[in-house]
Amino acid sequence: MNWPEVDFESLFSTPSRNGVYKSKEHHGSGVPIVNMGELFAFNRIGDQAMSLIRMSDAEMEKSGLADGDLLFGRRSLVEEGAGKCSMVYKPTGPLTFESSIIRVRLDRTVADPEFFFNYFRSPIGRSRIRAIVGGAAVKGIRGSDLKQIKVHLPPLGEQIAIRQVVAVYDDLIATNQRRIALLEDAARRLYREWFVHLRFPGHESVKVKHGVPEGWQLLAMSDVCDAVGGGTPSTSHPEYWGGDVVWVTPTDVTRNDCLALLESEKKITEAGLANSSAKLVPAETILMTSRASIGFFALMDKPACTNQGFISVMPNQGNARMFLLFNLLGRVEEMIGLATGATFKELSKKTFRALPLLWPTASLLESFEYRTYPLIQQVRLIKKQSQELARARDLLLPKLMSGQLDVSGIRLPDEATA
Repeated sequence: MNWPEVDFESLFSTPSRNGVYKSKEHHGSGVPIVNMGELFAFNRIGDQAMSLIRMSDAEMEKSGLADGDLLFGRRSLVEEGAGKCSMVYKPTGPLTFESSIIRVRLDRTVADPEFFFNYFRSPIGRSRIRAIVGGAAVKGIRGSDLKQIKVHLPPLGEQIAIRQVVAVYDDLIATNQRRIALLEDAARRLYREWFVHLRFPGHESVKVKHGVPEGWQLLAMSDVCDAVGGGTPSTSHPEYWGGDVVWVTPTDVTRNDCLALLESEKKITEAGLANSSAKLVPAETILMTSRASIGFFALMDKPACTNQGFISVMPNQGNARMFLLFNLLGRVEEMIGLATGATFKELSKKTFRALPLLWPTASLLESFEYRTYPLIQQVRLIKKQSQELARARDLLLPKLMSGQLDVSGIRLPDEATA
């Protein structure tokens, strides 16, 4: 198919606009504001928790966001982040956006917003964004360049048909994300019920003295688990990279959408592992980020090693893994407060090992593990399904966005499998 190419600006319903910048005293209350963190973390932005900023009615008239607005990152420390496109999707209330973001509002009589959102996350759209990226230490794009790039313009009906094909995959993935959140929340609620509110099975007949149920112990983390750090193989030895040993970085965990981390893009060889300070930890070890972004967690389904930004928590007794995981999830603010460092905050292994812990009975640990670990296993299965859906979608995107595929002949995934 030969679709015409037009200047992107010709599809705008209003001129593109940079977001708002206000001093600190205007922050903390008011209207949710989309920052670069949301832009990088979410393809669709609408109902996430965000920072607040005070805005007047006149300011919102100029810098408010509406369903279907496209948001482009103006600046990024990495080239792949510059020009990253997200879409405002069914916002639950007023929204605005910060100064490092460009808002594009399309004329819906000729341009379907979701089609062009997909266009700019496809290889063809990304290549056109990369062509206008500039900067040395900080990469970025300018609104004046963005409006002049050439984009393909299928007939509106074809745009909508293509968007609907991609939406089937995205909707199934979004449904899976909601299922994952419900499963994780169920485990969190059970932990709070048993170990915070002390309404565990049989609690009626257990004596509690000074907040400690009979048979429980006041211990330290070092009494119940081993905590080890990580290390990075030398980058001057390319032969250390590309092997079979999974190497996890903080980014793998912070951008993960659930507690079950299945894989990392990075691998090292056995020689690379031997020549680093990293330790290969067993599957189901609790991986916890401990530097800068403190308190993100992941459970692997295979042995892995990590770089220096982690503490790997390995229970030294059976049936304790799930209790430790949800105990730590509830103590993130505490651990952030204990972190030290000038350049960036870090929770040391010594401080972690000294954390006090109210330790339940062995039978209660076993019962909690029995009830919650299957929830994580379900999360793993759903996560794998989502990865397969994303791969299928990403294989289709380039062909859809270039007009190589007739959408009427595409077989959609079975929604019943979700």
